[in-house]
Amino acid sequence: MAALTLRREHGSAVAEFVMVSGLVVFLFMAVFQLGLTLHIRNTLTSCASEGARLGARADADPGMGVARARELIGASLSERYAENVTVGTGLVGGVQVVEVRVRAPFPVLGLLGPDGRLDVTGRAFLERQ
Repeated sequence: MAALTLRREHGSAVAEFVMVSGLVVFLFMAVFQLGLTLHIRNTLTSCASEGARLGARADADPGMGVARARELIGASLSERYAENVTVGTGLVGGVQVVEVRVRAPFPVLGLLGPDGRLDVTGRAFLERQ
């Protein structure tokens, strides 16, 4: 009876390994992709905020914030992420602010992805008020 049981389970360790390792690889890639997406979003937000701070200075033009944000994004991620950067002014709580908006590809597979999916904004109080 023991020999019959061993023959039926012969090779099951290989099948279990393949199924479990496939699941582990899938979970690892999902966590890695989530981490990469959050890293890119946080980096773009930081670059947009730094550009807004430069554009909001009393001796600067808001358009300078776009150039600074593009420079920082190109240096930290890729020039591809800095293609759609815009600047504008707005009111937040009755105070004028400079807003630098970045629209970048959403990284779906590594750093590849469709265009215009990730939209972040950096704001800074305008010093000339």
